[in-house]
Amino acid sequence: MSQNKISNKLVDSTSPYLKQHAYNPVQWHPWGEEALMKAVEEDKPMIISIGYSACHWCHVMERESFENEEIAKVMNDGFICIKVDREERPDVDQVYMEAVQTMGLQGGWPLNVFTMPDQKPFYGGTYFQPKQWVHILKSIREAYDEKRGELVDSAEAFAKSLAVTDSEKYGFKNHDFQADTDTLKNMANAMKNHLDHQHGGLKRAPKFPNPSIWKFLLTANYYLKDTEIHDHLMLTLTKMGNGGIYDQIGGGFARYSVDERWFAPHFEKMLYDNAQLISLYANGFQVSQNVRFKEVVYESIDFIKRELTSPDYGFYCALDADSEGEEGNYYIWSEAELNEVLGKESKSFKKYYQVTPSGNWERGLNILHISQTPEQFASENGLEKASFIHELSLAKSKLMEIRAKREKPGLDDKILTSWNALMLKGLVDAYHAFGEKAFLELADKNASFIHENLYRDGALIRSFAQKGTEIHGYLDDYAFVIEAFIALYQANFERKWLDLATELTEYSLEHFYDEDEGLFFYTSNTSEQLVARKKEIFDNVIPASNSAMAQNLFLLGNVLERTDFIEISEGMLAKVIPLMKNDPQYLTNWGTLYSLRTKPTAEIAIVGEEYQPFAHGFQRHFMPNKIIVADRQSGDLPLLQNREPVHGKTTVYVCYNKACNLPAHTVEEAMEQLTPTTKSSKS
Repeated sequence: MSQNKISNKLVDSTSPYLKQHAYNPVQWHPWGEEALMKAVEEDKPMIISIGYSACHWCHVMERESFENEEIAKVMNDGFICIKVDREERPDVDQVYMEAVQTMGLQGGWPLNVFTMPDQKPFYGGTYFQPKQWVHILKSIREAYDEKRGELVDSAEAFAKSLAVTDSEKYGFKNHDFQADTDTLKNMANAMKNHLDHQHGGLKRAPKFPNPSIWKFLLTANYYLKDTEIHDHLMLTLTKMGNGGIYDQIGGGFARYSVDERWFAPHFEKMLYDNAQLISLYANGFQVSQNVRFKEVVYESIDFIKRELTSPDYGFYCALDADSEGEEGNYYIWSEAELNEVLGKESKSFKKYYQVTPSGNWERGLNILHISQTPEQFASENGLEKASFIHELSLAKSKLMEIRAKREKPGLDDKILTSWNALMLKGLVDAYHAFGEKAFLELADKNASFIHENLYRDGALIRSFAQKGTEIHGYLDDYAFVIEAFIALYQANFERKWLDLATELTEYSLEHFYDEDEGLFFYTSNTSEQLVARKKEIFDNVIPASNSAMAQNLFLLGNVLERTDFIEISEGMLAKVIPLMKNDPQYLTNWGTLYSLRTKPTAEIAIVGEEYQPFAHGFQRHFMPNKIIVADRQSGDLPLLQNREPVHGKTTVYVCYNKACNLPAHTVEEAMEQLTPTTKSSKS
């Protein structure tokens, strides 16, 4: 169809989201100097329309308004129209999202912002119906022509608001760093007020997985040993893994559930969600040995390998929610179709996955979800357990074959640096939990992909495409790659990953760090300068890049004995502690770091021929507050200096605060030295 249409300036974009709009009658431009200069030269206001490829309402607004010739004419005549992929240019999205929220409006995507030719915003919103959109377009153009002074004043006021520092906005002050278990307990108790004790997760709908929240509680509870927190964590992981938000046939999680029960998902699947959830379920298994959590990890990694892995081991961004013009069509089933595919096996399958003749969702269709394990179901229904589990496996294979013949959801094949790093970390965490060498091998291939394709002369770029992109990396790219490389080093002990993590940390300090506030800007000092240079402080569905950097500095500081790294980390954490004490739910990745700082960090050095299996002997347990260095013999890393195998045997040295226990020759012996200490660490 697009062959007969005239393309706009988006046709050569590397972003799938921008390409989706390449044949709109709207004369879209990508964000860049050409469009920005055109607005100044033609003295036109700009429409900056921001979204992403898996965004359902972005598609709706495109279909209703941007593909409409008459509406497009109003846009083209009165404005310079710019399309932005928020995943490719999160810096632009960050500035204009904050602007819209400052206007007192609800944020979200699609995000449509009106600015003066100098990029300063004066009005915005999210999805608009066609009549409403046309009315706004005409009203704004009329105001621009007749009351420009008022728009200029409004834009200046919003630009001034965007320029307010975080210290002014949130009252950040320099504090002496101190962390203690009592404060940690109070923070965990504050989180209890938000918990849904019936369905797991938080008391809200729609429900997002929010892995950062559960990682915080899991880490905090390593010390607190609070039965209520433990039980809620297990409930949340069980309910999410059993719900419709989880793809019961093909593995992997959708972005969120529209209801409080995790039943009806918004069907888009994002790499960043699944990466973090793989980490979370791997950690959950380490704590509980729950076999269902293991299944979720293995199935989710299979999904990533099958649907989101490039031939050269980069990971793609997302699968759309829609196929065949309908949301979720790829994943849902009618009872008649299940009967036809499964035959006599369908009866128990349908009961187990709670399928109904009239459908449990829309249009007489069913979302597969469960409420018990196969063993529990078999026992309650008089079925032989092994036979029923085998029957389920065969049925799922048949349904996967049928589903593969359906029209697939659209693939966003961007390869983003930060999201790949999250997935790399997920694979390492899965390897630690299960010892599956294939997970570590895939992690190593992805790390090599990042190094070879997303690393340029000591710096990172944002994304990879066949044509190549040279957008400077943002702080989240650095923060998550550093985190992933530190983790990979502590799995395979190849020194290059630790060296790269150190190099990227030093680059971040040089190009992102704000000496005045003691926090990191989101954009490098070498990046394009926007109307404001922002910092990412609050944790959301993805942890804030500042909280991730604070953790990196703490870990690297311990591994390398870099007190300068640790001091910067402490200064960052100290600034947000007052906010965390008040309400920790949007600072949970900071809370994870706070948890680690309440106790001394275990420093584990392993030397000897069997250093790899010894290291895995520690890593398979959930012990969040530790660092491990290992090699066949002593090396130049501080913890490995003057360490040798005793009597030729692989030897473990366990230290706290640079004071070491007696050398151990078995993992079991060393584990006895690693029980969580009750002594608080204050500095």
